[in-house]
Order: sequence, then structure tokens, then C-alpha cells
Amino acid sequence: MQESTPAILKTKQHFEILDGLRGVAALGVVTFHFMEVAYSDYSKNFIGHGFLAVDFFFCLSGFVIGYAYDDRIGKMGVMEFFKSRIIRLHPLVVLGSIIGVLLFLFDPFVGHPELYSAGKIVLLFLASIFLVPYPAMPSRYFNLFGLNAPAWSLFWEYIANIVYAFVLCKLSRKYLLLLTIIAAIGICLVAYRAGNMMGGWDGLTFWHGGVRVSFSFLAGLLVYRSNWIIKNRLGFIGVALLLMLALLSPFSKWNWLSEPFIIVLYFPLLIALGAGAILTPAFKKTCVLSGKISYPLYMTHYAFIWVFAAYNTKYKPVAGQLALIIICSLVLLVAFAWLMMVLYDIPVRKYLSEKRKQRLKA
Repeated sequence: MQESTPAILKTKQHFEILDGLRGVAALGVVTFHFMEVAYSDYSKNFIGHGFLAVDFFFCLSGFVIGYAYDDRIGKMGVMEFFKSRIIRLHPLVVLGSIIGVLLFLFDPFVGHPELYSAGKIVLLFLASIFLVPYPAMPSRYFNLFGLNAPAWSLFWEYIANIVYAFVLCKLSRKYLLLLTIIAAIGICLVAYRAGNMMGGWDGLTFWHGGVRVSFSFLAGLLVYRSNWIIKNRLGFIGVALLLMLALLSPFSKWNWLSEPFIIVLYFPLLIALGAGAILTPAFKKTCVLSGKISYPLYMTHYAFIWVFAAYNTKYKPVAGQLALIIICSLVLLVAFAWLMMVLYDIPVRKYLSEKRKQRLKA
């Protein structure tokens, strides 16, 4: 007879439309990364606010963590909570680092690995695997994680999870609301001073990432705890289009106004709409697959962006060629993410989860 799962490890039913939106956001941010390489002038980027998908991820994370753990973290304990999050998140942190170092060393269009000593590359790799910010690659604009740039948001995701486990899970809704308002003021201040909310990924704007995760994670948690779920008939397509409106909004001199509006008001509203939308059976499989592939896509794509950047610098393809290359690359990266999910992420997480269940039952 198959062994049952310990009660503290049982997962809840997913909000499937929110899962689907995670995939839409992941595809949006990958497209943005290609486009910012192709066109350095962000006002010419058709998906000029694709980077705000990260703030949507943070907000969604706050909602989902509250839903999944608010009523059981007391029973499971902080350490078991951390184990759950590490098993869920860290295998792809490691994989993204491995892909990152391999493509850095063997970039077919020359990524200049000779500029770095073997010791420096080892340090960069270890920092990437263990999520220790190390902005030490001038050739990569001093990314916090030069070998796998998106890991900056995972660093802050881990910080948010730690704060949740020790503080937020015990906090009353009144104080949660107060913290959220303070964090919203922080968003507005950063946007006003920097001109936009694009920072957080490099050494110079390190603390911008802390401000971004602080508001969005708190807002998502507040939406869940306040039960601000708006019942509606927009369905997956309707809410996905609303999300794309934000990501496709033009990059302009008014970013200091438009971006706080999107982050502070629009994204929490989308979470509330996505949680309350009715999912038609026709889109159920799409949402499930979209949700599953979103994180592998996000964590494995950026090493290929550096290769694309080296190719673009070397050959300078014209607009038509760029469009074809980007479209084909997006398809291939989604296929690669699916392959990594099936062959690596799911088996590794399953293995680690089974080992954990055995220890809990011992």
C-alpha cells in the first residue's frame, strides 16, 4: 500500500488562472529581455514594461504563500517551511547557474571569459548557486548574479519567505496593512528618484529590489488575508489580456507615475480578479502547463540572452532578421524549459520530497 503524505506536507488546490498568469508573465519578461538587447532605447520596445512581470511575481507569491501556509506554518514549524521552499525553488537556481557558467565559458559568439580568472569564475558560480549577491562582472553591467541574472529576484524571494516565517505569519491584518502602506510610499519614492522601477538587479540599485519585493509581497498577502477576491467572468483570457496591457504599456518620461500605479494598484487588483475568475474547462490544461513551465522558463533563459547579445553585437542583424530570431528563440526556450522541467526539476523535487517524507515518518 502506498504511504500517505504527512498532513503538514499536503498541498492545497491551486488557483489555476493565477498559475496561468504566471506563465504569461514569464513569457513577457523573457520577451522583454530579448527586446532590450535588440533596442537599447526602451521607448522603442513594444513590451516596454515587461520587467514589471517581476513585481507581479512578487505579488502573486505573497498571495500564494498566505493561502498555502497561513493556517499550517504553526504546525509544520519554521524549518519545515524553509525545507518546502528550498525544495520548490532551489533546484532551478542550481540548474540556472550551471547553464549560465557553461554558456559563459562556451559562448559561440565570444562572451569574453578570458577577462576573468578561473578563481573568479568559481566564486561567481558558487555565489550563484548559494544566492549570494556578487556584482563583480563589469562586462555584464555588475549584475548581482552575473551567471544567471534573474536570480536577483529569487534572492529577494528568499528574504521575503524568511520574513514571512518569522514575522508576517504572526502579524495581524491591521499591522500588515500599515506595513503595506509604508512599502507603497517606498515604491513611489524610488520611482520618483530613479525615474522608473527597473532597478534591483545590479549592485548600484541593490536596495530597489528590497523595496519592490516588500510592497508586492505584502500586497499579495494582504489581498489573501482580506479575502479581496473579486468574482467575475473574465476567464483566463480576459485576465491575461489585462496583465499584458500593463506589460505592453509604453516606456516614457511618465514612468515615475505609471509604474507605481501599476505596481501598487493594478497588480493587486489583477490578483484579486485572477483568484475570482471562472476557469472554463477548455483552458484548464493551458493554465496548469503555463504555471508549471513559468519558473523553469524564468530561471533558464537568461544565459541564452547573453549569447543573443554577443551575436547581435557581432553581426548586427536587421529588423526582419531580429524579429525572426527572437520569435524562434522564444519557441525554443519554452521547449527547453519544458524539457528541463520534465527531465530535471520535477524528478529532483520528487526525490527530495520523498526523502523528506521518509524522515518525517521515521
